Amino acid sequence: MTARTTTPSRRLTLAAALALTGTLALSACGGQDPRLAAVEGTAYMPEPVTQKMAAGFFTLTNEGDEADTLTSVTSELSDDVQLHETADNTMRRVESFEIPADGELTLSSGGNHLMFMGLDRTPSAGDTVTLKLHFEKSEPLTLDVPVKPKTYRPAGDDDGHDGHGAHG
Repeated sequence: MTARTTTPSRRLTLAAALALTGTLALSACGGQDPRLAAVEGTAYMPEPVTQKMAAGFFTLTNEGDEADTLTSVTSELSDDVQLHETADNTMRRVESFEIPADGELTLSSGGNHLMFMGLDRTPSAGDTVTLKLHFEKSEPLTLDVPVKPKTYRPAGDDDGHDGHGAHG
């Protein structure tokens, strides 16, 4: 007669081993969630040309295997921070921006950008404005945005277009 080898302690050990194997398999896929970060040196806000509104620009990267969505932005500078896109030289408000898996979202002059309406104060060149970015899946991300002179153009921005009258 053969003795059974599935005693309660052996079943418990087997169950623990299976659970650990499942956990390791899931963690090996580690990039499943979005992994968002601001690209260093891309965030800026031109010094506003009016006391009522300002624009904001930056690039976010997503090194994860899952897309995410920027749903809103909050700031101490304004209670009304809007997401805007520009298409065919027309600016319009949108509800969100997708950040593709293993991709990026670029907010730039003449393209997708932030608009700060009804400013609580007018920032000056040299100031820093703190933003809190809110996403569909990821935890909020805090971003400190330097205020640059009205005429500031980041390296590589040679489109010569500014949808908010910085030249006037």
